[in-house]
Amino acid sequence: MFADRAKIFIKSGKGGDGHVSFRRELYVPAGGPDGGDGGKGGDIIFQVDDGLKNGEPGGKKRCHGANGKDLVIKVPEGTVIKEFESGKVIADMSGENRREIILKGGKGGLGNMHFATSTMQAPKYAQPGQESQELWVLLELKVIADVGLVGFPNVGKSTLLSRVSNARPKIANYHFTTLDPHLGVVDLDGDAGFVMADIPGLIEGASQGVGLGHDFLRHIERTRVLIHVVDAASTEGRDPIEDIRTINEELRAYNPELLRRPQIIAANKIDAVYDDASDPVTRIREAFEPEGIPVYPVSAVSGKGVKELLYGAYELLKNLNQKPVIFEREFDLQTIRTGSNLPFTVEQNEDGEYVVEGPRIEKMLGYTNLESEKGFVFFQNFLRDTGILEELENAGIQEGDTVRMYGLAFEYYK
Repeated sequence: MFADRAKIFIKSGKGGDGHVSFRRELYVPAGGPDGGDGGKGGDIIFQVDDGLKNGEPGGKKRCHGANGKDLVIKVPEGTVIKEFESGKVIADMSGENRREIILKGGKGGLGNMHFATSTMQAPKYAQPGQESQELWVLLELKVIADVGLVGFPNVGKSTLLSRVSNARPKIANYHFTTLDPHLGVVDLDGDAGFVMADIPGLIEGASQGVGLGHDFLRHIERTRVLIHVVDAASTEGRDPIEDIRTINEELRAYNPELLRRPQIIAANKIDAVYDDASDPVTRIREAFEPEGIPVYPVSAVSGKGVKELLYGAYELLKNLNQKPVIFEREFDLQTIRTGSNLPFTVEQNEDGEYVVEGPRIEKMLGYTNLESEKGFVFFQNFLRDTGILEELENAGIQEGDTVRMYGLAFEYYK
């Protein structure tokens, strides 16, 4: 089954906690601290693998905890990674962008051996590992092709692709035969050629999602030239000129940039025109060639006119920028807070003090020596990294105001 869109939850590994231990050697009654550092948590680097592990805790004798294994999620080229809630682009796995770290694992915490000072030679606390990061992301595959075939259902796009390339889409005489995009390589004389995509048939309202419109329109966004295939013989009773106008309006409504790309009209099914008095190709030319859109009469079934159509598309491609369409980053990964952010509350009591409470805050104060320089720096970083300082400012705290945390009180200064 072809899947070109998926919502998934990703979470990096947590950093292992630093270890608290002391040397225990014969004839050394009071050995120094030798607690090792925790290992770094695994990254999400863009096969889902359940083997993502947290960084292991540090051990005794300065042993460093093992790092968690990175999780590599393999995706096809052309996949755009978006933040689910906002729809903003995180990364486009196309062109030269072959590998990207989306979520970083938490850093391992420092063991107690790092906190020994001349005044405190036996520190009994270690740094916890940084928490993991987590995010819901949307993966969207936007096919990479030079030329895209667009048009109403059942106008002959799949037949045309199968005639000119090695692609073999299923073909039958009913609507929405093609539910998935198909790619084919078109080989011309010499080294000339290009990649062509058969985009599933569009209908009126596609830009609003009618008839899986968004799912289909997504695959047009990377194409550099559009071949608009139309049923010139009106075998289903529709007016080909009106069909072209309708589809172009859907392209404009979805993304106005699409109509700025070169377009060719393939007036297909000329083998089915039996009325000698009717000349649908001339009508189409009179309507669109003044707008700079060339019209090629073709029969995808017999092959008549197909060669001229392909070389017409190739000439347009030669004069265009050869760089692929890449979607720029819109979402800043630095704004992602850790998925296990420390829960806390900030409230102002009757005395005007700002009271901050939370179970992990209480635990942190239990192992942090605020009288040491390193311990106090760690405490300051804790307040900043967990967002407590930000919440205090949001609550209106001013310099000189008192902050209280489980018996600890201090004045707030930036």
